[in-house]
Amino acid sequence: MARRRVVTTKYEIIQVASEFFMSVGYSNTSPKMIAEELGLSTGNITYYFPTKEHLLAVIVEMLCDFQWRMLAAEAGRGIGSAASICLETMTVAVACDESEIARDFFTAAFQSELCRNFLRENHVERAKKIFATECGAWTDEEFHQAELLVMGLQYAAIVSTNADIPVKTRIAGALNQILSIYNVGADMRKKEIDRVLKHDCRGISKRVLHEFVSFVEKTNDKTLEQMMQNNRRKSSIVVSDADAV
Repeated sequence: MARRRVVTTKYEIIQVASEFFMSVGYSNTSPKMIAEELGLSTGNITYYFPTKEHLLAVIVEMLCDFQWRMLAAEAGRGIGSAASICLETMTVAVACDESEIARDFFTAAFQSELCRNFLRENHVERAKKIFATECGAWTDEEFHQAELLVMGLQYAAIVSTNADIPVKTRIAGALNQILSIYNVGADMRKKEIDRVLKHDCRGISKRVLHEFVSFVEKTNDKTLEQMMQNNRRKSSIVVSDADAV
């Protein structure tokens, strides 16, 4: 039944889109479906979001912000730890292994230029803090180049292959390569990977996606805009630093 309101906000469009993306899949969701759910015309949707990809980019940004804080707490060592990055990669890979809808969503995110640009800038800033000791002499350009490799490895961990490689094997391989890119020593890589794989990865994965839906439902326009402004401010700092190199 359509949710008819006197005034429909930009956030309500995001809320309904996220519900569809997480329940029927990104590929199976159309702007028309979102419009009908809200009792609007498709033109009302495209006024705020020219394409479905623009909606995806906002939802990916929200998920990254939510997931990063949640996994930092799960890692037990705060946001600035390699364990958080490992948990993030593991959580996404397991979600994609267990759910076609999750795989459809995350695959679309990795294939979207808008999403990749956000993820790259966000992850570069994070890596510069986490691997300050291992990569202290790196330039911003080197961090950006490293992130290109890391995103490729993360994408490889979520896609299915004909080789039927167990998901934990794919995760361990990806994490070993990712930490190696950031000059983490072999002993520390093994310690971090073993520690992460002992977590209830399936339980964490399900909880992240379930709680994210609740998070979206409780968020409002003001808090959404504040989150996006904070992320844009972080990204602009990274871009400015890169331009100076």
